[in-house]
Amino acid sequence: MASLQTLSKSFPGWVFFCCCCCLPLLLTSCLPLKGASTAHHACRLRKINFQQPYIRNRTYTLAKTVHASDKDTDNRLIGQQLFVNIRENNRCYLMKRVVEFVVKDVLLTEVKYQYPYVEEVAQFFASLTSELSSCKFSGQKEHIEKNLEQMKNKMEQLGENGKTKALGELDLLFDYMEDACTDVTKKGGNKKKN
Repeated sequence: MASLQTLSKSFPGWVFFCCCCCLPLLLTSCLPLKGASTAHHACRLRKINFQQPYIRNRTYTLAKTVHASDKDTDNRLIGQQLFVNIRENNRCYLMKRVVEFVVKDVLLTEVKYQYPYVEEVAQFFASLTSELSSCKFSGQKEHIEKNLEQMKNKMEQLGENGKTKALGELDLLFDYMEDACTDVTKKGGNKKKN
């Protein structure tokens, strides 16, 4: 009983202490440090996005179907060449840009009527880029733009076969996006390389 009386007498002091000292510390501890970048966190996707068997199957099936009609084995649009001179922390941003391009200039064109699952795959990739809407590059952007432009130019040079090639490499796009934008432990990887 005596300890309850002592506690009740000191209770207003504890409330004052908590309100004046502890509460401001708790509130400011959630804020990023001045000058700290939050771009890295914005450039992350949840691993579960890529662990859905349904959409993985649709993407890989579409790629395999289209790849069978692609006779050009000399060129590759989606591959390690995209990452030349790109820092690790900018790879997700680059892949976001590649996916935006593929969705707009390939998946949402007339090809959506030619192959099964195109619209579902387009919606999946569009949802990923939407989730990465606040993902920004850090440092110099010139290498990102250069690599992206080289990919677009190569696709344009291939003419109509450029879209076919992009569709046939959707499995690669899926894998590269997963590797660049999730916290995957690198154990040699299972993605295809050129």
